[in-house]
Amino acid sequence: MNLLSPLPPIDDDRVGAAIVAAEESTSGEIRVFISPGKTEDPVLAAEKQFEQMNMTQTAARNGVLIFLAPASHTFAVVGDKGIHEKCGQPFWQDLADSMREAFKQGDFTHGLVLGIERTGALLAEFFPRQPDDRNELPNRIERPE
Repeated sequence: MNLLSPLPPIDDDRVGAAIVAAEESTSGEIRVFISPGKTEDPVLAAEKQFEQMNMTQTAARNGVLIFLAPASHTFAVVGDKGIHEKCGQPFWQDLADSMREAFKQGDFTHGLVLGIERTGALLAEFFPRQPDDRNELPNRIERPE
């Protein structure tokens, strides 16, 4: 999935607020990672990053990672087995298509927020927030050097 290069500025605060808002109605966890390097296969790289970020450790296996690789002009959205079993591949493809449109326009903040909101709605449907729920993972964009 192609991105622009170089990556336009992203409003980290707005993206973080979108994650917080999306997670208010779900036990699911949403993360955003911006890769500093190139990748041949964004899905494989996202799955590897998903593991490295301990996203498989959520109680219901319902974490979702939005992975951007601007140096490769690609991105991927991957979910843990709990959510993937519920929504299937068509959801991920539709989500990526809608995000891609915003990215093509150079509006990465909007594309990320859109992806986060749609993911949050899906997570809320299948994994509603429980009274004893706690935030298991950080709600910020990860940008390694």
